[in-house]
Amino acid sequence: MTTRTERLDGLPFTRKHRRLLLGSGVGWALDAMDVGLISFVMAALAVHWALTPTELSWIGSIGFVGMAIGAALGGLLADRIGRRQVFAATLLVYGLATGAAALSTGIAVLIVLRFIVGLGLGAELPVASTLVSEFAPRRIRGRVVVILEGFWAVGWIMAALIGYFVVPTGDDGWRWALAVGLVPAAYALVIRFGLPESVRFLESKGRVDEAERIVREYEASAGVEPPADSTGVEPPADSAGVEPPAAAIDGAATDRLEPVEESARESIWSPRLRRRTGALWIVWFGINFSYYGAFIWLPSLLVSQGFDLVRSFGYTLIITLAQLPGYAVAAWLIEVWGRRVTLAVFLSGSAVAAGLFGLAGSPTTIIAAGMALSFFNLGAWGALYAIGPELYPTRTRGSGTGAAAAFGRIASIIAPLLVPVMLGAGGTAMVFGVFAAAFVVAALAAFTLPERKGVALEET
Repeated sequence: MTTRTERLDGLPFTRKHRRLLLGSGVGWALDAMDVGLISFVMAALAVHWALTPTELSWIGSIGFVGMAIGAALGGLLADRIGRRQVFAATLLVYGLATGAAALSTGIAVLIVLRFIVGLGLGAELPVASTLVSEFAPRRIRGRVVVILEGFWAVGWIMAALIGYFVVPTGDDGWRWALAVGLVPAAYALVIRFGLPESVRFLESKGRVDEAERIVREYEASAGVEPPADSTGVEPPADSAGVEPPAAAIDGAATDRLEPVEESARESIWSPRLRRRTGALWIVWFGINFSYYGAFIWLPSLLVSQGFDLVRSFGYTLIITLAQLPGYAVAAWLIEVWGRRVTLAVFLSGSAVAAGLFGLAGSPTTIIAAGMALSFFNLGAWGALYAIGPELYPTRTRGSGTGAAAAFGRIASIIAPLLVPVMLGAGGTAMVFGVFAAAFVVAALAAFTLPERKGVALEET
């Protein structure tokens, strides 16, 4: 008998896949926009509130404390109550908290709200990538997840545009920038009612009638007839996604499975999985440390080098634009070279670019090295999100990717706090030299991960 997941794996990429990718991608972009905005807000508050580097570093880091907790909790919840439910809830949490942060009356209030924002942000990312990877056709699954991650560049560019055009407009420009963060709260409704739940999750909970209906909707969208040995749920009336009759769904009780017992859940530290889990955690730690240490501080570092607020924001915008081709190249290479090699090569390129940025002294070299760092670093992020969900079986996929993301967030907490210390000890060259070393360690760990190109996602 052909399983539902095998039927999904064999489908072509259809308009329903496109809708899922776009719906998840918009949420991803809004997430990136929020993370990116804080780097511009920090630079503005350094001027308007006369904050010290230590105070700024806490504004930058506290959100990642929330993200570490959110990533771990979000992954666990996704395996228990569903990918879509958690995705929508996280958008609502961080959207409302970001809007409220625009009304902050002091640094203490801002720090508390940024922590709450982080809870939502951290939970969303691994959940969204897991949901998309479980629907994507097997032959292009890696590419689809990299394209999803590519929406991060769109969101960061949106943040750079808001930072450039809105933040410098006056003393309250940063408030108006944060107010835009209310958009994700409204978009949570789109996620909740517009996207499907994971078929693998539904089957693991015994909700087989719902799983069958969703698979048939995707088959109808592709113009594919359900196999003769599939269960007795009536297919949609047409490819427009019309719901099947309720009676047909009720009649599928003969195919209902019992929910999987919690004791059957394989630990991510089991003898079979622990090596890949350890390597994945190292990659997550290294890439988080270098990326957030560099990009959260980038506008402020440029200001400290003598550039005014508008010019530093303009340079950051130009550097950010290089993220898009980085994702595009990674999305192509991941199905040509495979996940592991693509990830390791882009991490190695990030190490070289970070070293060059630390030595750059003129606007031209700063922009060139910064664009190279954006290109390679964000391409590595795309490959990382593609390989993560492929390493674990269905019942631990959400918690496995979430735990790795949570461990990585520890690095994103530490890095912004260490930047002022490293600047005082050795200047920009030392800061980016340390980031380059972290990229090298992550690249070495990436080479030890198993290659999953073209391999079906594990079900047990």
